[in-house]
Parts: sequence; structure tokens; C-alpha cells
Amino acid sequence: MEDISGFNPNVAGNPHNNIFGLPFTEEDAALVLLPVPWEVTISCSAGTARCADHIFKASMHVDLFDADVSDAWRKGIYMRDINRKVLLKSDYLRKEAELYLDYVSKGDDVDKNKFMCKSLREINEGSELMNKWVYEQTRDLLEKDKLVGLIGGDHSTALGYWKAQAEKHGDFGILQLDAHCDLRPKYCSFNYSHSSVMYNALNEIPELKKVVQLGVRDFSEEEWSYLQANTGRVTTFFDRKIKEDLYEGKTWREVVNEIVAQLPDKVHISFDVDGLDPKLCPNAAAPVHGGYELEQVLYLFKCIINSGRKLIGFDLVEVGVGESNWDANVGAHIIWRMCNLLVKSNLN
Repeated sequence: MEDISGFNPNVAGNPHNNIFGLPFTEEDAALVLLPVPWEVTISCSAGTARCADHIFKASMHVDLFDADVSDAWRKGIYMRDINRKVLLKSDYLRKEAELYLDYVSKGDDVDKNKFMCKSLREINEGSELMNKWVYEQTRDLLEKDKLVGLIGGDHSTALGYWKAQAEKHGDFGILQLDAHCDLRPKYCSFNYSHSSVMYNALNEIPELKKVVQLGVRDFSEEEWSYLQANTGRVTTFFDRKIKEDLYEGKTWREVVNEIVAQLPDKVHISFDVDGLDPKLCPNAAAPVHGGYELEQVLYLFKCIINSGRKLIGFDLVEVGVGESNWDANVGAHIIWRMCNLLVKSNLN
């Protein structure tokens, strides 16, 4: 293990070290963060493909003491470098997708335009390659008994990781914090859109026994129909209903108890920042009014672990990039708390 006897956690973060200024190598770290710089099918604000760089820089200003898990960082946390080939591929296909979405939004027939057909084919092929790359990267880390956190990119980036987790852990569930259901089949003919990631996961990962959604407040009719037909496998706590319950006297603890009760023994947390109040991440890829305070959500996560359930991993996706770097600051603090909880659930 890395000798950390001379490391002072109380001073400014050293940018020559790794994330949060920590002096660990990947080999010595118990937890490895994989950045996935991909945002090809985003239909609103771009920027999330580059958020990991901004989160890394913002992490130097995060205090390392967590009263709930004071020594988690000593187990070692390490973030891999951004894969520039993946980023360049995302940049190229993102431009193709923008042209394609503009074309189909006007009601034009894709089959009659060979250039749009070519773009769609390249986007779908690129997304498949990205999924395979994420699967291979996370599978290799899990085989080395590393804890893994994924930093998107858009929400589609997590699918390959979930497949690797299914091989490692068997049956598991996902707690999805999100303003959207992400249950659209083939949105705009994209096979692996961020709007379809939960649909894809439920159809491609048999070990995924339950998806519990929190914060949903923007969804389509076809997603509503899917939810009505799959109540045994997907439970959605709609934002409006929870807010009405809170207004009428139900406590947040009571809501949390209901959410936790729906989760299986092994839980992955999929954290799309648009599930939060937009003031926290105003440059999120697809912000929607409503949502939750960060401490409400972190309280829920803590209750999951205290219930005896095991946290097997997490992803943080769709953090945007703004001029003030506020989103990255919030993202860095989320990553820090999630890393500590993942360590607590597995190594303490």
C-alpha cells in the first residue's frame, strides 16, 4: 500500500496528486473512479462529456473529513485519466446527432435521406462500442476486487458497468435518482440513448431484479404505459406525489422507509443530477423544475446502508459545465460522499 504517513489531509489539495489531492495510485486504491466522456444523444444542454475534468479540479477544494465515515479516504480513492479517444468519438458523433435530431424533429423521413441514415448507423455503432468499452473497463476492475464509481457523461454511459456488476454480484437492484424515467424504447431510433438506458438495462440484464426511481417529474405516455405494465420490476416515486405527501404531513423519514423497503439486498445507486433541485446543478444536461436537496438524498443513501443492504457501486451522470464551475463543485462533493458510503458499505 501507498505510504500515506506523511500526507496531511488538512491542507489544500495538491493538484499533482490524484482526485481530492489524494496520493494514491490505481494499484493501491480500494476504489477506482472511471470517467466516461460521452454525450452523443443528449437532446438538451451539452457539456457533460467534459465534466470529469472539472470535477477533478473542483475536488481539490473538498475537505477530506466526513463525520459519518471519517477514514474512508485512507482506503485509497483514484480517478483514471480521461480517455481522449472516447471523448473525440463523442464530439464527432455529437455533431452528427445534433443534425439528425434537428432533421427528425421537423417530421422529415430519415429513410429518404442517405446522409441521415449514415449518421444514425454511425451513432448506434458508436454507442455499442462505448457500452462495450465501459463493460470491459469496469469488468476488469471488479475482477481485481476494486470498488468502482462511474462519472459520466450522459446516463447511457452506465449500462456497460451494470452488465459487469451483474456478472460480479448476481441479482441486484438500482436506485435511480432522476427527473426522467429513461424508459423510452429506441428514442428517435437511437438504440442506446440516455432516454432509454433503464429500458435497455431492464431488457438486457436479467440479474437486474428491481429499479426504484425517485424524483421523476418529466415522462412520456409510453413510459407511463411501461410503468403500469411492469409494476413488479419498476417502482417509481413520482416527485409530485412525494411533495404532496410532505405538504400533508408525512415526514421525509417515512418516505425514505417506503423507498428502502422496495430495494433488494444489493443496491447500485444511479445518480442523475437532474433529480436534484436545478439550483444545485443548473447546467445539467436536461434540468427540470422540482427535485430534491442534496442532503435529503444523502440521508436516503445513508439509510439504505444502515438497513443492512449492500451498496455495490454508483454512477454520477449528466453534470454540466458552467462558467462559474458551480456544477463541478457540487459534483465533486457528491462524488466524495458517494465514495465514502461505498467504502463504508464494503470495507469498514
